[in-house]
Amino acid sequence: MKKTLSGERLEKELLRLDAMKEFERRYQDYAFLCGIDEAGRGPLAGPVTAGAVILPKDCTILYLNDSKKLSPGRRQELFSEIKEKAAAYHVAFASPGRIDEINILQATYEAMREAVRGLSIVPDLLLNDAVTIPELAIRQIPIVKGDAKSISIAAASILAKVTRDAVMEEYDKLYPEYGFARHKGYGTAAHIEALKKFGATPIHRKTFIGKILADSGQQTGTAE
Repeated sequence: MKKTLSGERLEKELLRLDAMKEFERRYQDYAFLCGIDEAGRGPLAGPVTAGAVILPKDCTILYLNDSKKLSPGRRQELFSEIKEKAAAYHVAFASPGRIDEINILQATYEAMREAVRGLSIVPDLLLNDAVTIPELAIRQIPIVKGDAKSISIAAASILAKVTRDAVMEEYDKLYPEYGFARHKGYGTAAHIEALKKFGATPIHRKTFIGKILADSGQQTGTAE
């Protein structure tokens, strides 16, 4: 349960959040600012996930931050609050097969475009974490480390991260020997050891794991 802040601690948190509204203030003349971020570009398995969020201009969500700086419990609390308070949000995926087909960068762009196009409100401006997304007519502002500098991008990062983590926890039930619930598909020592022992699953990115399997004498075919 979220603790209630008061006094000096609340003031400090509100000042931190105010600093994260710099870009929202800079582009306040746009009616609908949309934050965009992704989760899961680096893992060896699972989808890449993109979140798109339009927050109301007067929105305040305590503790909102880059998803990587938050505990799983805090992320889950914020996930629910973001969905409740957002004017619009959408989360989209690119599958491991699609990643292998068109490469991780293009698959990430594809998921981001789908996230934007799935919004119930058409945004006027996109605030992106570091990238410029091809094939979108909407004006875009790429912000390096934007998930720590913009409340809109931070909200998108949380939606993407929590959604993807839940997907990987479901895959863990199908393939318990790989430990997906723990490492979420990232290349930990335990994950690599499981790959060498059991081979690839249908959710592994074949273009990411070829060398690992080759070094262990495994083929890139999938384990049942």
